[in-house]
Amino acid sequence: MNYELIYFVGIGGIGMSNLARYFMSQGKRVAGYDRVETPLTRALVAEGAHIHYEDNLQFIPDEFLDKDSTLVVYTPAIPASHSELQYFRENGFTMMKRAQVLGEITKTSDAVCIAGTHGKTTVSSMIAHLLRQSTVDCNAFLGGILKNYGTNLLLSDKSNITVAEADEYDRSFHWLRPWIAVITSADPDHLDIYGTPEAYRESFEHFTSLIRPDGYLILKKGAPVTPRVNSGVKIFTYSETEGDYHAENIRIGGGEIVFDYVSPSGKITDISLGVPVKVNIENAVAAIASAQLCGVTSDEIRAAMHTFGGAKRRFDFLLKTPNLVFIDDYAHHPNELTASIQSIRQLYPDRKVTGVFQPHLYTRTRDFVDEFAQSLSLLDDVVLLDIYPAREEPIEGITSQIVFDKITSKEKVLLKKAELLPFLKNKELEVLVTLGAGDIERLLPEIKEMLEKRND
Repeated sequence: MNYELIYFVGIGGIGMSNLARYFMSQGKRVAGYDRVETPLTRALVAEGAHIHYEDNLQFIPDEFLDKDSTLVVYTPAIPASHSELQYFRENGFTMMKRAQVLGEITKTSDAVCIAGTHGKTTVSSMIAHLLRQSTVDCNAFLGGILKNYGTNLLLSDKSNITVAEADEYDRSFHWLRPWIAVITSADPDHLDIYGTPEAYRESFEHFTSLIRPDGYLILKKGAPVTPRVNSGVKIFTYSETEGDYHAENIRIGGGEIVFDYVSPSGKITDISLGVPVKVNIENAVAAIASAQLCGVTSDEIRAAMHTFGGAKRRFDFLLKTPNLVFIDDYAHHPNELTASIQSIRQLYPDRKVTGVFQPHLYTRTRDFVDEFAQSLSLLDDVVLLDIYPAREEPIEGITSQIVFDKITSKEKVLLKKAELLPFLKNKELEVLVTLGAGDIERLLPEIKEMLEKRND
């Protein structure tokens, strides 16, 4: 990829932005379009990127209109009707999906690739932190901002290991070439792309065939994936309490989780989780297994797991006082919602839990109406917002109302996003959690400020 100019269509996406940062670190000039300005796009501008927010060719810097020196990177979330995309296509520019570019990077390094319907960001962030805090080190392209480092991109001048999320949307992860592959789950999702649960799972099985012959597959025990690995690939299983890698002697209490890690090569005792949420026991097992295969020592693992701060929007404690807790979580699939809400229940068994959920995509809402209602009914009090469309056009008859009608919680309300802050101002709250993958995160600073004032 000997291009001096890289233009990103959809530069503000979490995965696109780390590639933009990567190219800037290589001395390339970067520009791009995104729909809205965000803290992430402002950070990219401060780091040297040229970004505009209107689909208009006139805003593209002139030098990026030279097809011989410009590589165009785009995300499938951008509609094909986008005029800038059309211009680049019609004028013979070299165009690559984000996943293709990441695939090229994985081919020239020892790639640790984490796939799964849930848990990708947390496990990949844990692996990156374990490697970074050890003598091994790594490069990492992550789907969240690591709180320990304030970024979604880690670069090393001494390590050939690259940690990357393997995104199954649009079969993106089929571009990757893993040395170590982790599959955390394969619960059906993105049925707008795959059509059937069987086709979704088959894509994970194809992903396993891409692992290098000298590589490893770390597969969640019970995940409905039949590996199709090359000869020479070693397969291991993991889960919270079963498999080649697992935890035992789990101790939960006083806001802490401590466990012993068991692997074919022995035991690491008294691992304390920096983010003490029950689901992170299993995530940590997968991450530690990967780190061990990379050469991280037991002492390095124990120290790093305790200091892991998590990724923003992954079970993220925004406020924690004796009277009021505010958590934000990216959960947007029914199983993720269930895991998140159950984790909160374990931490705060005697408190009223109020959840604000913004559904993400019309197709996902349509495909999992009953499952969403069942998950949300685990809350004492549900605040349901309108569907965030992202890349999709509305589907007739598919609204938040069809989920709302099936929720069985005693307290529930359906609101527009603009009504949320005034509603929360007058509400008695003990534990508040915001959930979803849409633009609900833009309200978080205001919600937090309002809650802090109330707590003074």
